[in-house]
Amino acid sequence: MTVPEDPSVAGWYRYGPAPGSPEGSAVLVGHVDGETGALGEFAALYDVRRGDRVEVRRAEAAPVVYRVVSRATAPKDELPPAVFRRTGDPVLTLITCAPPFEPARGGYLANLVVTAEPVRE
Repeated sequence: MTVPEDPSVAGWYRYGPAPGSPEGSAVLVGHVDGETGALGEFAALYDVRRGDRVEVRRAEAAPVVYRVVSRATAPKDELPPAVFRRTGDPVLTLITCAPPFEPARGGYLANLVVTAEPVRE
């Protein structure tokens, strides 16, 4: 999975469902910060809590609204396979970097994984 270099841009895991799909895990990834220390869009995930609203704006369709149901951290190279599932109930999975930060070992060593379910209106 390639994460966009620009911390102000989120990337979509194109081998899985898109946000708003009727099933599976739509995965969006982004950086917490850039090399200059400027915060990225996904830095806000550090403050997200269960029940918070997340809106995904799409170029060719209406926005999709989700509610956060969980947040967890995982070692950078050990994301659970369920994060990338293509079937089952629809969810939005947001992934960003998480501490510890160790420059000598390549930067952040963990990921913050936020899962949200669609809001049925």
